[in-house]
Amino acid sequence: MAVSTCFAAPTPARQIKTAQREKAIVALEKIVTEVFKNKQVETFKKYLAPEFVGLDAEGFKNADAELADVPKYDVADNSFADMKVAFPSANMAVVTYKLTTQATHNGQDTSGTYNVASVWTKRERKWRLVFHAFMKGQ
Repeated sequence: MAVSTCFAAPTPARQIKTAQREKAIVALEKIVTEVFKNKQVETFKKYLAPEFVGLDAEGFKNADAELADVPKYDVADNSFADMKVAFPSANMAVVTYKLTTQATHNGQDTSGTYNVASVWTKRERKWRLVFHAFMKGQ
């Protein structure tokens, strides 16, 4: 008796759905970045999960600390590169990319290229930002 094993390739419908989900997460990441740039604190807050954690060169921040920091930035320009999205589960997305920015924080120039990673979770049909790391490249 012969036994055969078949490994199914992703169906075109599944590939389309994944591409649509990736596009939605990329759009959310760009929206949040633009809202931050425009200092729209209340709108920015709507995208953050209650347990949000941010990480930058200064250390870890909770949602309140991140929101308090928004007005201290003056962002002139942002440019995204190498955006990649992974879905470890149906309700979780991880996005990584490089962001080149022209900005100041408390009057100090912070312009440069940053390595960025964000984790989004979907709850009650809405995506919320749970974790965001923003580290300047060498």
